[in-house]
Amino acid sequence: MESLHYTTVNFDAVHKKMISRLQHELSPLLTYHTVEHTLSVLDVSQKLALAEGVGEEDLLLLKTAALFHDAGFIHTFKKHEEASCNIAREILPTYGYTQAQIEVTCQLIMTTKLPQRPKNLLEELLCDADLHYLGTKDYMSGSERLLIEYKKQNLIKTRREWQRKQVLFLSSHRFFTKAAMQHYGDKKKANLEQLTETLNKESHRNLFLNDIFLIVIGVLVAGFGLEGFLMPNHFFDGGVTGISLLVRAFTGIDLSLLILVLNIPFIIFGYFLVGKAFAYKTFGAAVLLGLCLLFIPYPIITEDKLLISIFGGVFLGLGVGLTMRAGCCLDGIEVLALHTIKKTSFTVTEIILVINLFIFSIAAFKFNIETALYSIMTYFVASRMIDFVIEGIQAYTGVTIISRESESIKHQLVNELGRGITVYQGKRGFLPGNYDVSSDCDIIFTVVTRLEMRKLKNLVYETDPKAFVFANTIREATGGIINRRSTH
Repeated sequence: MESLHYTTVNFDAVHKKMISRLQHELSPLLTYHTVEHTLSVLDVSQKLALAEGVGEEDLLLLKTAALFHDAGFIHTFKKHEEASCNIAREILPTYGYTQAQIEVTCQLIMTTKLPQRPKNLLEELLCDADLHYLGTKDYMSGSERLLIEYKKQNLIKTRREWQRKQVLFLSSHRFFTKAAMQHYGDKKKANLEQLTETLNKESHRNLFLNDIFLIVIGVLVAGFGLEGFLMPNHFFDGGVTGISLLVRAFTGIDLSLLILVLNIPFIIFGYFLVGKAFAYKTFGAAVLLGLCLLFIPYPIITEDKLLISIFGGVFLGLGVGLTMRAGCCLDGIEVLALHTIKKTSFTVTEIILVINLFIFSIAAFKFNIETALYSIMTYFVASRMIDFVIEGIQAYTGVTIISRESESIKHQLVNELGRGITVYQGKRGFLPGNYDVSSDCDIIFTVVTRLEMRKLKNLVYETDPKAFVFANTIREATGGIINRRSTH
């Protein structure tokens, strides 16, 4: 950096004044951006600067920027960097700083705004000093203080949301200077590994509890569909339950026992085909369904055959869909469908329907065609309900964004919305009357659920009201970070 006159600068006096102001004027709601944080950044910036061989005047400006970089929190939380610059422009002339020195200081302060984009060594040093805690043993406690601060500002709702954002932030962050990489790089990597491990453990525990909840609710709902609609009116179920009904009709063996026994071969098949967790959960669901049919006195809702076929299918499909979202099958014969889907282009419900047609055909010969036809209608309704539960809630939307504020939008999509992005290089312009006028731009593409679409639009338009955004429905999406859990 070019030499600037600094012999008249009284840094000690401005240091004393600003530390006093921070101690008395910072909001008590700030648990991370405190005077201690400023002193820490000031200390680290000096150490890094000395390691990088920075000259005296550049060091003076770096220390000044570190001293003022969070002063704006005195007045505002959002856009505090601009407020910090205003305070610096107000105070520094009194202590011998020239206008050129003040502008360099403000430029350094603005570089700390996320996402950081330093353009010279001094800016890199201040950015590294500001976020050096990412690579220290105090990272976890610092992250906790920052979480408390963000919660008080209503910027974060849950600890889990915060942990996910921290993993994404640590993964994308890099130190710019060699000195910072040497001092903090290894520990930052260790902190990321520790945080990821903690998040994974919590995710597995939460997913397990969520699966148990879905299985219990799914079984209860499916049991209601069977006992409240189908079985009392001699409608037939499909799959193993349908086979069990047929066997009971021929032998008189208890239905709940038949459901469990006939499911076992398919569960064993699923153990090797899909996985251990899938088999255990499917076995538990089959046992629970048998117990529900045996002990719960579900009320008989109606004897109207049309209502039975429709609402019996709705409740049965809802129950089956919920258990499938939990990573298991309520009916073991669905394992065959999961195996067949790998070799065909049919959906799970289409394969199940074909299998059930054979069951209904046998029922038609044993009992009557009308009952079999109503049962087929029931399974058509149930299959649509299964599709809605499994796929409808998870409908994905592909979103393309073109904006002058692409850097800020990319940062927010990843670190606030928690979504992966793909960036294409393109050109914008080519307007009628100005066809020859164009400029390079980033074209951002991401995939969100339809429930997240409103949040994404708010995020984009708050950053750039003139952004061009268009979306299209995606039938199926897998991989990446779209789903943070597997199906089974």
